[in-house]
Amino acid sequence: MRIVVTGREGQVVRSLLERAAGSDAVIIPLGRPDFNLAAAPNAIEAAIEAAQPDVIVSAAAYTQVDKAETQSDLAFAVNEAGPRAIARQARKLDVPLIHLSTDYVFDGAKTSPYLETDNPHPQGVYGASKLAGEHAVLTESRNSVVLRTAWVYSPFGSNFVKTMLKLAADRNEIRVVSDQHGNPTSALDIADGILRIAANLLAQPDPELRGVFHMTGGGEATWAEFAEAIFAASADCGGPKAKVKRICASDYPTAARRPANSRLDSRKLAATHGVVLPDWHSSLGKVVARLTDAD
Repeated sequence: MRIVVTGREGQVVRSLLERAAGSDAVIIPLGRPDFNLAAAPNAIEAAIEAAQPDVIVSAAAYTQVDKAETQSDLAFAVNEAGPRAIARQARKLDVPLIHLSTDYVFDGAKTSPYLETDNPHPQGVYGASKLAGEHAVLTESRNSVVLRTAWVYSPFGSNFVKTMLKLAADRNEIRVVSDQHGNPTSALDIADGILRIAANLLAQPDPELRGVFHMTGGGEATWAEFAEAIFAASADCGGPKAKVKRICASDYPTAARRPANSRLDSRKLAATHGVVLPDWHSSLGKVVARLTDAD
């Protein structure tokens, strides 16, 4: 199974490379400078075709949430036009497409976890561009899955876990937002889920396996609770730790609004694809152990 993945250094791409090792899945990353989602559609389509995929994973994206507020053209070029070209080529090649999306398509006003049937209402350019990308993918290719995930961390790239550990090396106390809720999700677990979904799509043509799904780690937390768990896991490994000072989101203003509720309900994915990601606490401990050992 040849899985062509957009991106080269992202958390999910690197996790896929690690998780697929020793399996029958071969991961083919397409990334800059050779592959650019902001390029002309025909260049994107040609690169995908040349890679000869059995399955395509659209993982690369413009993810600078605050900068997107002033770089909307670039955000939409990468997050909407790029995926549209990928999906068009997937349809031409008649191969399944798995496209990664985000909790930012919702406004966070709901008091319970979001379902796939809830109406999206993004509050910023980033979320709007990702929602437009979802629509583009589903319009261009019926043989596609949109996976919404949230609060992604891993041993790779830049993420909240690595930031907290870095800050704790220099500070005794760190201010962390305590009134935003979500599902911390390991990119390594996401990779495991993608590999299972890819195999399902190749094996079964059922329309029920296609469409929009939520995929996050089990359990939930606030950012402050997430940070406290990071420091507890780090302390167990002899790594850095710090006291968490809980603050409100209003005390930490950003250019783009963050959803107060980023929780996603993943039961549809479990029922349809048989994919259930582990509880975030257990996955976090493994990632922190790797990061502290690396230091």
